[in-house]
Amino acid sequence: MSQRFTVCKSDGNRRPSDIQGEVNQLFEGDEPPSSSGAEGEDAVGAEVLVLKGDGNPKESSPFINSSDAAAEKSQQYDGKNMALFEEEMDTSPMVSSLLSSLANYSNLPQGSKEHEEAENNEAESSRKKPVKAPQLGTLMGVYLPCIQNIFGVILFLRMTWLVGIGGVVGTFAIVFMCCTTTMLTAISMSAIATNGVVPAGGSYYMISRSLGPEFGGAVGICFYLGTTFAGAMYILGAIELLLIYICPKAAIFPLEGLEGAEAEAALLNNMRVYGTLLLISMATVVFVGVQYVNKLALVFLACVILSILAVYVGVIITAVDVPDFPVCLLGNRTLISKNFDVCAKTIESANGTVTTQLWRMFCDSPFLNATCDKYFTSNNVTQIQGIPGLTSGILSENMFATYYDKGDLIARKNMESIDDPDDPLTNANRYVLADISSFFTLLVGIYFPSVTGIMAGSNRSGDLRDAQKSIPIGTIAAITTTSFVYMSSVFLFGACIEGVVLRDKFGEGVHGNLVIGTLAWPSPWVIVIGSFFSTCGAGLQSLTGAPRLMQAIAKDGIVPALRIFGHAKANGEPTWSLLLTACICEIGILIASLDAVAPILSMFFLMCYMFVNLACALQTLLRTPNWRPRFKFYHWALSFLGMSLCLTLMFICSWYYAIFAMVIAGSIYKYIEFAGAEKEWGDGIRGLSLSAARYALMRLEEGPPHTKNWRPQLLTLVSTDAEQNVEQPRLLSLTNQLKAGKGLTIVGTALEGTFLVNHEQSHRAEQALRKVMETEKVKGFCQVTVSSNLRDATSHLLQASGLGGLKHNAVLVSWPHNWRQGDEHQSWRNFVELVREATAADLALLVPKNIAAFPSNGERYTEGHIDVWWIVHDGGMLMLLPFLLRQHKVWRKCKMRIFTVAQLDDNSIQMKKDLTTFLYHLRIDAMVEVVEMHDSDISAYTYEKTLVMEQRSELLKRINLSKNEREREIQSITDSSRGSIRRKNPAAVTAQLSVTEDPPAASKEEKPEEEVQLIHDTPASPDAPATLLTPTEGAQSPGQQVQMTWTEKCDGEPAKPKPAGATTPEGLKDFFNMKPEWENLNQFNVRRMHTALRLNEVIIKKSSEAKLVLLNMPGPPKNRTADENYMEFLEVLTDGLTRVLLVRGGGREVITIYS
Repeated sequence: MSQRFTVCKSDGNRRPSDIQGEVNQLFEGDEPPSSSGAEGEDAVGAEVLVLKGDGNPKESSPFINSSDAAAEKSQQYDGKNMALFEEEMDTSPMVSSLLSSLANYSNLPQGSKEHEEAENNEAESSRKKPVKAPQLGTLMGVYLPCIQNIFGVILFLRMTWLVGIGGVVGTFAIVFMCCTTTMLTAISMSAIATNGVVPAGGSYYMISRSLGPEFGGAVGICFYLGTTFAGAMYILGAIELLLIYICPKAAIFPLEGLEGAEAEAALLNNMRVYGTLLLISMATVVFVGVQYVNKLALVFLACVILSILAVYVGVIITAVDVPDFPVCLLGNRTLISKNFDVCAKTIESANGTVTTQLWRMFCDSPFLNATCDKYFTSNNVTQIQGIPGLTSGILSENMFATYYDKGDLIARKNMESIDDPDDPLTNANRYVLADISSFFTLLVGIYFPSVTGIMAGSNRSGDLRDAQKSIPIGTIAAITTTSFVYMSSVFLFGACIEGVVLRDKFGEGVHGNLVIGTLAWPSPWVIVIGSFFSTCGAGLQSLTGAPRLMQAIAKDGIVPALRIFGHAKANGEPTWSLLLTACICEIGILIASLDAVAPILSMFFLMCYMFVNLACALQTLLRTPNWRPRFKFYHWALSFLGMSLCLTLMFICSWYYAIFAMVIAGSIYKYIEFAGAEKEWGDGIRGLSLSAARYALMRLEEGPPHTKNWRPQLLTLVSTDAEQNVEQPRLLSLTNQLKAGKGLTIVGTALEGTFLVNHEQSHRAEQALRKVMETEKVKGFCQVTVSSNLRDATSHLLQASGLGGLKHNAVLVSWPHNWRQGDEHQSWRNFVELVREATAADLALLVPKNIAAFPSNGERYTEGHIDVWWIVHDGGMLMLLPFLLRQHKVWRKCKMRIFTVAQLDDNSIQMKKDLTTFLYHLRIDAMVEVVEMHDSDISAYTYEKTLVMEQRSELLKRINLSKNEREREIQSITDSSRGSIRRKNPAAVTAQLSVTEDPPAASKEEKPEEEVQLIHDTPASPDAPATLLTPTEGAQSPGQQVQMTWTEKCDGEPAKPKPAGATTPEGLKDFFNMKPEWENLNQFNVRRMHTALRLNEVIIKKSSEAKLVLLNMPGPPKNRTADENYMEFLEVLTDGLTRVLLVRGGGREVITIYS
C-alpha cells in the first residue's frame, strides 16, 4: 500500500494543527507488512523494512547515476517510508543496494580498465560468464612470486665477483643499502596497497592514483622500461650461461686464438645473435599462449630454490670436506686453466725431466734450453685450493675491496712476485684479466637489479583472496628472506672462496666453471642448469608483464601517442604492446653486456621506487580524509628516507644514467600535462596543490604585494547572448596578450534571473567560457553569477571574485556598444556604475573601445606604434601596460611612444627632459613628445555638441517622468486617449530618470527616478514631428510593451563647427516645450566638452596611424544625474580612433624606478 500527498495552496480555512498533523503523518508511516520469514519476531530498537522483489538478483551498479535506477524505482521506493526520498532516487541509491554491491565486489582481471569505469559494465560481463573468485593466498600469491623475481641472474652470475671486487665489507654495505631501500619501499607500498581496493595493475595503479596522471604516466613508463630491460638482462644472462658454461662450442663467432678486443667483440657478437634468437622464441611463446608461462612459473621457481639450497649445503660441506678446485698461479698471477693440464713447468718421468704444456705456453720450444718469458723464468708456479673451506680463515684476506682497470691482471694478495715494472706484459692471453674497469658505484649499479621484483605481489592483486592482508605480509616476508640470503652469501662467499677465484668473473682459473657452482652440492651443474632455467623463466615473466603494463597505461588514455598499444587480441592479449616490448628489449640485447644493461634498468626501478615512497609520504603529510591504510607500520619519515636512498643510489650507480632517466620522465610528464587526457583520480598532487595554495593564500593575506611584484590580476567581464555564447571573444585575446599566462585571470559573466531557475543556463555559460578560454589560450578561472538584475550580478562579481589575497586588482570590460540606442540605455548605466564601483574598490579599470578591431592572438604587427597619452598620473598603469603588451608576439615589433600635455604656464622643454629621464630609470624604451595645448576660445561646435547633449538628456528625463506627467505628455503627442499606464512588471525592460545638473524650474517638483512602464494600444501619431532625436513607437495590442528608441542622426558626421539651430528644428523645441540657448547651457558641461574636443583633435593628429592608443579615462561625475553626459564626453574624446584602451588606475603605484 502506498499513500501520496499533494501540496496545494491553502484556502485560508484550514487550521495549522490540521496541516501539522498531515506533516506528522508524512514522516510517521505505517508499520511494515509482515513477511513469512519475520512472523513472531519483535523489532527491538530498530525497524526493518522488507521490500518484496521479483526474485531476481539485481546487477546494477549501486553508485550514483545508476542506469537501472529508474527500472527499480517502483520496487525500491514503493513504500511510503521512502516517499520522502523518491525524487532523489536517481542520484541517491538505497543503502541496502549500495552495501550489497560493495560486499560482492571482486577485483578486476589484470590489464582491464580501471575499476571506476569497469564497474558500470559489471552487469553485462556477469551475464556472459561467472567470474571465478580469486583464491591465491599470501604464500602462493605474493611471497613465492616475489622470491622468484628477486632471486635471479645477478645472484648466480655476479654475486661472487661483487664480493671479490668490493670486499666483504664493501659488498655488505651495498647489499644492506639496497635491501634497506627496498624494505622502506615495501613499507610505503604496503600502506598504499591497503588504502582501499587495488585493482590489478599494481604498482602503476598505485602511483598514478596517488600522484596523478602526469607522475603516474611518467613513472609508469619508466617502470615499463625497467621491466623490459630486465627481460633483456635475463636473456643476456641465459646466453652467457649457455655460451660460457654449458656449450662453449656453440659460438657462431669462435673465440679460439683471439686476444684482447677481438675476443671481446666475438663474445658480444655471439651474445647479440643468440640473444635475438632467444628473444624471438620467448616472444612467440608469450604470443601463442601466456597460460603456459604461468603454468611453468612454479617449475622455474623450484629451480631457483633448489639452486640456492644446493649452494648452502655446499658451503656447510666445505667446513668438513674441502672440494678439489685447484687454481694455478705463476708468481701471484692467475693462469687460465684451460690451456694446460698440469700446474708445473716440468715433471719428472722415467726418461728424465720433461716440459709441460705450461712450459710451451711461455717458451718458444719444448726443450729445457728454450727461450722463455722473463716473468715465467723469474717466478715459480704455485697451485692453491680455489675453495679452501669455511674454516680456512680466508675471510680476512677478502675483507676489503680490490678494484681493477680494464686489462689488469687478477693477482693474489699478500703473495710475493718478481716483476720488473719496465718489462712490457707479454702472453697476456695466458692470464686471467679484468674485462671491465671496476669501482664502487659500478658495483651498486650492477647489484641493484638483484633486489628488484618486490612488486610482483602487488601486480597480482587481482588474483589475491585478500590483497590488503597478503601484500604487506608476503612482500615484507619475501624481502626479509632474500635480504638474509644476500647478506649471508656475502660472508659465506668471502669465507669459503679464494680471492683470485672470487675476482675471476667467468671462472677461467677453475677450468671454466661457474664460480658459485664450485660451492654447489653435489655438482656445479646443479647451479648451471638451475640458473639457466630460472633466468629463462624470469625473462618470460618480464615479456609477459611488461606488455600488460603498457596496455594498462595505453587504456588509461593519459598518453595519446600510446593509445594504439591498448588494442589486444580477442582473448585480451596485448599484441601491439608485446611487439613494442620485444623491440625495446632488442635494444638491451644489442648492448650485449650484462654489466652495461644492469645500471640502465636500475635507474628505472629506482625512479619507480622513489615515487612510491613519495606517494606514501605525501598522502601521510597531507592527511587526506581518504588516507586510511590498514597497514599501520608506516611513517612519513621512513618514506622520505626511502625516497632519499633511491635518489642517492641513482646518482651513485651512474650520474649520467640518472640524469638521462630523469629527462625521460620529465619529458613524459610535460607531454602528458600538455597533450594528455585530463584525469581526476583524487591523487595526492592535487592535495599538495591545495595545501600549497592555502599556504600561499595565507601568506598573501599578510599585506599587499610590493610595487615591484605588481602585475594586473584581471577580472575580465564578458557578456553572453541568449544561447550563452560569449559575445566578445577578442576581449579574451586582449587578456591573453596582457597576461602572457602569468598571474591571476578570472573571466566572469552575469546572468539575469534566479539561480534555481537559471542554473542550467549558468552551467552552459560556464562551459562556453571555458571553451573560449581554451581557444584563446587564457589560463585562469571562470565564474558565472546569477542575480535578479545584471547590475547586481556584475557588482557581485566585482566584490566576490577571488579568494583571500588572491584577488583581482584590475577589471577589463569592453565599451558598451550602441549605448545611445534606446534599448541599450540600461547597459551604459550599468557601465557607469561599474566605473564607480571599481574606483570605490581601488581597482584599476581597463576599457577597450572597438574591441572587435583588436588583433587576435594569431595576428602579428610587423611595425607600428603603441601610443600612450599620459594626461594625469594614476600610478603608472599607462607605462606598465604597453610594456606588458610588447612581451606578447602580437605587439612585439611595435614601438612605444609617450605623449604628455603641456599647459600655458608649463615648460615643455623641461617636461620632455624630465619624462625622458623618468623612462630611462624605468628601463622602458619609448619616444617622448610633449604636446602644447594653450587656452583658446570655445568654438561654436563645442556649444552645438553641448546643446545636443543636453537636449538628449532632457528628452530622456521627460520620458522618465511621473505617472501624471506622462499622461499629460501622451495627450500632447497622440490623438486618442486610449493609452493606459501601469507599474513595471519584473521582466520588463525599464528606463530610469535622468535629470540634468541644472533642471528647469518646471521639473524640479517631479518624483526622482520613479520607474514606470508605458502601455500603448494605438499607433503613433502621424503628426509627430521629425526631429534630431526621434521617438519610435510600434503598434501594440493591449498588455504589450512599446519599446522606444532614439537615434542621434549626427553620429559619425565630421567634426566641424555648426551654426546654432542648424541641426535642431523648431519642431523639437515645440515638442518638449523648451527653448535652450547657448548662454543658458551648463557651463561646466561646456568646459568638459571643450576639453574632450581639443584632446581628441590632438590625438587624431598625432596618433591616427597608431596600432593602439592608451589614454587616461576620466572619472564619472559625482552627480549621478549627469551620467549620460559623462558617456558623451568619453565618446567625443575617443571619436575617430580605431583601437583605444581607456585606463583608470587603482589608487596605488604599480611601477617603480628602484630595483
